Amino acid sequence: MEQSAIKDLRVNISNKQILQLAMPIAAAIIIPQINFITNNIFLGGLGQESLAVAGITGVYYLIFAVIGIGLNNGMQALIARRAGENKIDEIGNLFSQGVRIAIVMAVAGILITWFIAPTVLRWSLHDGQTITMAIHFLNIRIIGLIFLYLYQMRNALLVGTNQSKFLVWGTAAESLTNIALDYALIYGKLGLPRLGFNGAAYASVIAEFTGLFVIFLVIHFKGIGHQLHLFKNFYYNRNKTKLILIQSSPLIAQHAISIISWEMFYIFIEHHGAKDLAISNVMRNIFGFFGCFTWAFAATTSTMVSNIIGQGLHNRVTELIYKILKLSFGFSLIIVIILNLFPSIFLSIYHQGDNFIIAAIPILRVVSVAMLLMSISTIWLNAVTGTGNSSINLWIEVFAIVFYIIYIYIVLEKLQLSITIGWMSEWLYWTTILVPSYFYIKSNRWKNKKI
Repeated sequence: MEQSAIKDLRVNISNKQILQLAMPIAAAIIIPQINFITNNIFLGGLGQESLAVAGITGVYYLIFAVIGIGLNNGMQALIARRAGENKIDEIGNLFSQGVRIAIVMAVAGILITWFIAPTVLRWSLHDGQTITMAIHFLNIRIIGLIFLYLYQMRNALLVGTNQSKFLVWGTAAESLTNIALDYALIYGKLGLPRLGFNGAAYASVIAEFTGLFVIFLVIHFKGIGHQLHLFKNFYYNRNKTKLILIQSSPLIAQHAISIISWEMFYIFIEHHGAKDLAISNVMRNIFGFFGCFTWAFAATTSTMVSNIIGQGLHNRVTELIYKILKLSFGFSLIIVIILNLFPSIFLSIYHQGDNFIIAAIPILRVVSVAMLLMSISTIWLNAVTGTGNSSINLWIEVFAIVFYIIYIYIVLEKLQLSITIGWMSEWLYWTTILVPSYFYIKSNRWKNKKI
């Protein structure tokens, strides 16, 4: 068994340290996005209706996925803080309690999807075929939630202890499994049955299990589990569980209401027709894939801010934020330039024809501006997460979502304006995220927060 030496988990403030943390996280985030895009490319081969329905089901599953991300981010901040304090012995017990919470949350998500979601979908969507396809797909897809949540717990552990380089193993295994099974189960290749639209659901569930299994093996054989005493104290610890829930609950609520509002956006788009829904689904693919670098820098911000506060370096938090901010915006600017120079190349991979591409390009321009705004706003927001005052994150999200929902309701539902104008809601959202996040960090009110 290979033993990784874990002597001091405290970070330093340098571009090299930032990139060492962020790049493996970006790779780990990009691979699931490749999975999602692959799903949509294969489903696009079944026709525009399948691509459109994939938008509804994808955002629905994303609601539960980001609930896990909220728990993951809360755990990550706690683990990073203990790493900054060099309290290695407390990390394993925090992880064990997080696993318990993740399992309970996953079971709750599965039950909600099986028994409540069908009623909500029948009430909110207009097309009967879309409703039927979505319900059948989600009943299968949601089973993967338990594997996803446990996988996210391991992400929190590796990122929080500055070992993000190991994330790539699990995500690579998940990606290869998903792509192979998408091809085999959607179209009936490699000796497997042709399951059509639902084949993507089965492929994703099996892939999530594979990713979890592989990252468990990596943690075991690298000796990380032994050195951090991950399962030494697996018994229930009320105080640790309470601490995790206090730290994570606002982040869970923050992420959930954000994606629920996005699901509302897609429901309003569905009322405009299958073509607009399919275009918006492609925009989400592009936003998700090319936003991976921004999200990686955001996760790095949360971890490093929490770590250096644990070291007592409160006075260097703003310096760190600006270092990460320059890298985040720089990466995003390069991506946006490439997207706008060659939009047809990225849009043509969905095989929807020239009219589809022509209609999608103006929306791609709008999304590009949103990506630049996101590259700034999400760094400041995750700096707030790193300070440990997660309730502020929730209030910032609520503030932004109120404006977002009012905008999309008036523009898409009442005035029935084009989806190009509807996608400008992202500009409003990220601007209203940025302003309070920035002023909270600048206020220094976070300096006395203990977690």
